[in-house]
Amino acid sequence: MYEYAIAWEWLAFAARWFHVITAIAWIGSSFYFIALDLGLVKRPHLPPGAYGEEWQVHGGGFYHIQKYLVAPAQMPEHLTWFKYESYFTWISGFLMLCIVYYGGADLFLIDRHVLDISPSVAILISLGSLALGWVVYDLLCKSPLGRNTWGLMAVLYVVLVFMAWGYTQLFTGRAAFLHLGAFTATIMSANVFMIIIPNQKIVVADLIAGRVPDPKYGQVAKQRSLHNNYLTLPVIFFMLSNHYPLSFGTQFNWVIAALVFLMGVTIRHWFNTTHARKGRPTWTWIVTVILFILIMWLSTVPKLLTGETDAAAVAPAFQQFAGDPHFPAVKQLVSTRCSMCHAAEPVYESIVRPPNGVMLENDAEIAAHAREIYIQAGRSHAMPPGNITDITPDERKLLVAWFESAVEGKKQ
Repeated sequence: MYEYAIAWEWLAFAARWFHVITAIAWIGSSFYFIALDLGLVKRPHLPPGAYGEEWQVHGGGFYHIQKYLVAPAQMPEHLTWFKYESYFTWISGFLMLCIVYYGGADLFLIDRHVLDISPSVAILISLGSLALGWVVYDLLCKSPLGRNTWGLMAVLYVVLVFMAWGYTQLFTGRAAFLHLGAFTATIMSANVFMIIIPNQKIVVADLIAGRVPDPKYGQVAKQRSLHNNYLTLPVIFFMLSNHYPLSFGTQFNWVIAALVFLMGVTIRHWFNTTHARKGRPTWTWIVTVILFILIMWLSTVPKLLTGETDAAAVAPAFQQFAGDPHFPAVKQLVSTRCSMCHAAEPVYESIVRPPNGVMLENDAEIAAHAREIYIQAGRSHAMPPGNITDITPDERKLLVAWFESAVEGKKQ
């Protein structure tokens, strides 16, 4: 059984690695084409149908790029489609959601002080919210409101803020932020899969058949791409937030999430304006800094972190691990080596909140986090960071023996 915990940890790492690689590819290509599109220049010598061109230099070579709003008179034999980066980013992200949050629902997904539900119900709510999010977003875009791009974005912002609040009423703080990122990323990837690529294929098919493409397909795809442009940076923030409990684990976490979406707009506006050669609006950075300072302040208003599983609610884990003969020695070890940081009020210098919201101050909390202690401080030397509390090899062996003994005891 303990081998299963190690294998599961490596599976989670592999999925995270896969996700990061594909996300870099998707975001990189997306940002590149946004910058390219905004930087195109109209010149008199362009061939018929060409909208603009750009000269670029990279890797010792020069690139001459021309854009056609519809298509050139002669379609090339080969077209490179930028779509798989998006698809695999979503697939790998969903895989991580299954491994970490669905596989560990009792610890990472459910906070019984927020909503006392079973893991199966929590997972169904999670899946339903992602699907419903796309349906609502798509209907809004296709409604009369969709003709007003900025009015639509304002309504979508309200929807995202509502979801930020809603997720914090359903899940742990960490899971709420992760789901908000997944909710947004699902919309972005579905835009590519359901709208942008299909519309481009319709245009290509019309051109090959000698028909004049309807410009509405390009206009709709352009609008969805604009949404993806402004949503990218908040998604990255939410995906990274699980390492920083000050963002997700405070009373005003949903307000923080709302401000993060605004920061995504201000930052992207600066880059978009700069790439379009329309100036450098420095005010956007001033606003971004003010928003970030406000977020920092909001994270320190509450005294105690919220949104994490109460260890006392995990009765099976408590009985299994606190009842093991090794537990008294493990409890003494954890209180000596770990609790200076993993406490409601850490005493270690520069630590103001327990890392990742994990507190190890009593029997129930230690038992609830047995697997993490085993992986982070027993089987690996990840904790304590830099071994700042001088945990010895024999003490690590004790942690391993405790976890494996408790797991084997349950099997018997």
